[in-house]
Amino acid sequence: MEIIQVVGLGLISTILILIIKEQKPMFAFLLTACTGILIFMFLMGRIGAVFIELERMAESAGVKMIYLKTILKIIGIAYIAEFGAQIVRDAGQESVATKIELAGKVLIMVLAIPIIGIIIETVLKLLPA
Repeated sequence: MEIIQVVGLGLISTILILIIKEQKPMFAFLLTACTGILIFMFLMGRIGAVFIELERMAESAGVKMIYLKTILKIIGIAYIAEFGAQIVRDAGQESVATKIELAGKVLIMVLAIPIIGIIIETVLKLLPA
């Protein structure tokens, strides 16, 4: 039923934004950004519960926590970069949004290097000498 709250907030905000946009575009943008932040904060508790469950599953599977934490950081970067880019797009700044997405991709690539190295080492061990 939480989705009803999120959708309700989104619909109410959208109606208010459409009404305010004609007279005060800056306030409309601020309302858009605040709505997005509220929805994101609403989801933080759920995201934390998912992280705890993933850690439990990784421990029971014998996966090293460093790999899980790296993957979770990568997922976090992807979500935050997308969220930031969408807010900037709402302000009409497509070029800045594109740069935010590029920065997210580069940071993900940097974090993925150790995992890629482990995969390459594993493949090399499997190949006959």
